[in-house]
Amino acid sequence: MLTYSELIELRDKLTKNEIRLELAKTQFWGDLKEGQRSWNTKDWQERRIKFLKDKCEICSGTETLTVQHLSHPRKYSEYLREITRKYAQDHIDTNPQINKSEFTDYLLKNHEYEPVPLCPNCKNKNPSIRVKKTPKYRCADCKHEFDEAIYRSVNELISIFYENEDAYEIVDRCFVSKDKWRNKNNLSSVRYWMQRERAKNKDSETIEKEAFLLHLNDCIKYLSFEDAITACKKCAYNFDVNGMELCPKCKQHYKGLQYPTCIECLPEERRKAALESIQFRKEWHEMHKKLGID
Repeated sequence: MLTYSELIELRDKLTKNEIRLELAKTQFWGDLKEGQRSWNTKDWQERRIKFLKDKCEICSGTETLTVQHLSHPRKYSEYLREITRKYAQDHIDTNPQINKSEFTDYLLKNHEYEPVPLCPNCKNKNPSIRVKKTPKYRCADCKHEFDEAIYRSVNELISIFYENEDAYEIVDRCFVSKDKWRNKNNLSSVRYWMQRERAKNKDSETIEKEAFLLHLNDCIKYLSFEDAITACKKCAYNFDVNGMELCPKCKQHYKGLQYPTCIECLPEERRKAALESIQFRKEWHEMHKKLGID
């Protein structure tokens, strides 16, 4: 696992193009061992001693002090998706038109078509299927009964799409991706994924480098203790596990991070309403538990 100073050096080399992206990734991830954590390293322990204050910055306690991070690094994959979307949108804005023939080839290569049944009389979508009665179908719109539904071809749908992108006929998600995800798409979303793939192929290394540098910066910030405080074990546990912090008003009770004060410090009417709401949820939970639906 790279130390804090080694990470900074790696980032600077990559920024200055003194090292290739793949080699930088190898150096960053190649030395990682399963279960290894940064706070177990000698580098962390040495800098931790210099960082820690003599008391908790939340409750002023002095028992079992630790480094409490107020933010954590985002995953590389999250940055990669975000940057890819940005480049895809830029590509769409500058290349809004797609050749119809190329779009058709992409669609047929990457998706399976599951046609929507239509009424042969009025072409209404999804006529009712009858299990016992005959004929098999009954149109909810024109009441026509029939045994054989009709279907639009892929080329028909594409032609409609190129004439009117908001047409009623092409909103159905009837194209299933051939990858392991088996996502259902309509023609608009298929076009987006085609444009996204083109953008990704065109700028793949730029996208990956930008995402990796953002992730590196996050990791460096985390290791630097920049967005961290000294906290006792109790305050750290409440912050990380329960999403709570000590009330800044009374300095006695803990509150949710999203609230300005604890319940005890609310005005009387609001405090009473909050306690009643909590009690109601507890009773509701107990009732569900007894009924076996918890």
